Amino acid sequence: MIAPDLAAWAVGELDVPAEVQHAAKRHLLDGLGNAVAGARAGAAAPAVSVAAGLGGPAEATILGCTDRVSAPAAALANGTLVHALDFDDTHAGGLVHATAVVLPAVLAVGEQVGARGRDLLDAAVVGYEVACRVAGAAPHRFHAGGLHATMVAGVFSSAAVAARLMGLDAATTTSALGIAGSQAGGLLAFLATGASTKQLHPGFASQSGILAARLAAAGATGPETVFDGPHGVYDALATGQVDTGFILRDLGSTEAATWQTTQIGIKPWPTCQLAHATMAAAQVALAQAGVDASAVRAVSAQVHPDSASVVCAADRDLTRPASPYAAKFSLPWSVAAILVDGAVGIDTYAEANLARPELTELAGRITWSLTPGAGVAADAAGDVVLTLADGRTVTGHVDRSPGGGSAPLSEDGLFAKLAGNVADTGLAERLRAAVDALPSAGDATEILSLAAAAAVVPSEETTA
Repeated sequence: MIAPDLAAWAVGELDVPAEVQHAAKRHLLDGLGNAVAGARAGAAAPAVSVAAGLGGPAEATILGCTDRVSAPAAALANGTLVHALDFDDTHAGGLVHATAVVLPAVLAVGEQVGARGRDLLDAAVVGYEVACRVAGAAPHRFHAGGLHATMVAGVFSSAAVAARLMGLDAATTTSALGIAGSQAGGLLAFLATGASTKQLHPGFASQSGILAARLAAAGATGPETVFDGPHGVYDALATGQVDTGFILRDLGSTEAATWQTTQIGIKPWPTCQLAHATMAAAQVALAQAGVDASAVRAVSAQVHPDSASVVCAADRDLTRPASPYAAKFSLPWSVAAILVDGAVGIDTYAEANLARPELTELAGRITWSLTPGAGVAADAAGDVVLTLADGRTVTGHVDRSPGGGSAPLSEDGLFAKLAGNVADTGLAERLRAAVDALPSAGDATEILSLAAAAAVVPSEETTA
């Protein structure tokens, strides 16, 4: 059975290659920046308000706040903050937002137990591996059934993180994973409505995983067959072929390339990962054409079928999105935005921009055809053909979306993103240094205090 072996690894001695540790620190730093940006924008205000209202023992800090609440409550808020702007990282194979479920559990339980920095980093690596492997065993198979893989896999990741930081043994951790399985879910119903439930999913997952570990520690038991079945998570929630062997394959190998932590991509744009390859290919084509977007008469894209079902769905208006979040799941609108503006950032998806005539008009002239690929949708190539006013056609191609795989975000690119998210280069530099020094830190106090400072929006910004 898979769960006992995964649990034993999750709470056992770790030998993490330096490259994997470096990758984990990059993702933790990116996640902190995304959470700060979400806090500054007020994008997770309901979750933060509810978590603060839940209160409880003063165990953990909500990012951007100074008051402490219970660890499960803090994880609810922080998971929502990391994912609020859809700017957080993505593991292509599992189509899972890993840091959104790892960072909240690491910080909440780590602060609760007073964990050292070295222990926090080890727990993060465990969380990354569990989230990516559970989701990667069923690439797009949860999404095909209408479920968000981030929440499905995230409950197991957070349970494993909590179990390690709480010092649980392998048997109790196996029960924690089994209990977590009964809390897996996350409906994709938001796609057709623009509702904010997707933003909440990582918060739900992190909170539920911590509760699963606590319940196991208190004596509750969970099925050790949660991954293998019968009636396990894949039997119940995945549609189509599943490779459960992926969960344990090469787990803990000395080869860094086999660690899924190194396979997570960092987003350059705050929108659905499944549109990124097409957006990048459109940029390439426009640059080759040597014109601006006003000369583009039509755009034709080749799109992976699994991507199209999410970002090209015909059950909603893709040219005039119903909400900022709906715009992030419209390939035509996002492609139009990057062609017209030359860049896409947090402000691109402001409510006031949704009906910009130059964007809606160009989005209406973007078409696509389904092009199945050998790999998963989030790792597919991007291919675009622009038809110009002078009659020319220009093609654009990228091997995959930028930010991961063969096109990772550079260190300079990561810092630029962080600095933009926290709106203060000096604070960004200090936050980067604090995360880099995590292995030798006594605890997460400095990281939490820097995040709180960065999340404060000066009064002149709020009144401008």
